[in-house]
Amino acid sequence: QVQLVESGGGLVQPGGSLRLSCAASRSIFSINRMGWYRQAPGKERELVASITPGGITNYADSVKGRFTMSRETAKNTVYLQMNSLKPEDPALYYCYGYIGRDYWGQGTQVTVSS
Repeated sequence: QVQLVESGGGLVQPGGSLRLSCAASRSIFSINRMGWYRQAPGKERELVASITPGGITNYADSVKGRFTMSRETAKNTVYLQMNSLKPEDPALYYCYGYIGRDYWGQGTQVTVSS
């Protein structure tokens, strides 16, 4: 089992930046796959970025070049650095982990507005 706790969401102007954090309750090396998903009102949850235990990252086409997923193993934490935020980025952002089954954090809200 693992608990995932997100933080770092908030309100930012278009073109601005935010960094989301996801703290895991166990070593992130023991988690088969971790990622960030987002869900906007009326839309399905979609994968934003993922990282393997080996550190290989993958991004949705809509965020490539703007978002960067990274990790800090000593803190069992993964991050999502979001730059050049656009009006289509607002959503509830969820941290995801897989250890035999899916685990989700509670979500953190990202709002982009001038």
